[in-house]
Amino acid sequence: MNRRRFHTSVKTASVAGFAVLTLGLAACSTDEAEDTMSSASETVASAADSAMNSESSSSSESSAEAAPAEETPFGPGCQAYAEAHPDGPASLDALKDTNIADAVASIPELKTLATALTGGLNPEVNLADTLRGGEFTVFAPTEDAFAKLDAATIETLKQDPELLKSILTYHVVEGQASPSQAVGKHTTVNGAELEVMENGEDVMVNDATISCGGIQLDNATVYLIDSVLMPPEQG
Repeated sequence: MNRRRFHTSVKTASVAGFAVLTLGLAACSTDEAEDTMSSASETVASAADSAMNSESSSSSESSAEAAPAEETPFGPGCQAYAEAHPDGPASLDALKDTNIADAVASIPELKTLATALTGGLNPEVNLADTLRGGEFTVFAPTEDAFAKLDAATIETLKQDPELLKSILTYHVVEGQASPSQAVGKHTTVNGAELEVMENGEDVMVNDATISCGGIQLDNATVYLIDSVLMPPEQG
């Protein structure tokens, strides 16, 4: 209840109370006066309830108006993704309640990434628990992105856990960056910077193109990209 309404309610209640007191004094002589006083009390109570309900409704409307609008995923691949996953665990609606550590395994387009993040590519590199415990922005290479890597590079990642970890953490930024916050330079968990920039109708992350960005998860915002990012020392 705000200050103005509070004083208005007190003033209304005081006037009504005085009316009840006056009727009460007059009621000592007749039953009719008692009935009048009872009616007046009911009127005061009804008015008070109405004022409180009105204030509660106004407060709820104000809170709803203040809620931020949800940003829509963007990119040339978003329509195809939505059509491929209209429902089920990989659908945009279901992902909103899914932790990033679990979501990557639910999205067929991120099968290889999920394998790499959970020790399937190299048992010494498992970032699942790390991703489960915070909020992140993840630039997620799709199956098409990993397909661009030659067999020798994949074999090297299987044998070199430090290199694999360096590459994976270069795709992760602490905190969630919505589409309106994504453009610019970001320091990754790896420690090196990457840059998101507009390039005509496309949005790029370094040399990779975002195919569908701003996918909202429970604890992360995901940007699907068409190439695996290489940290500066490996690029």
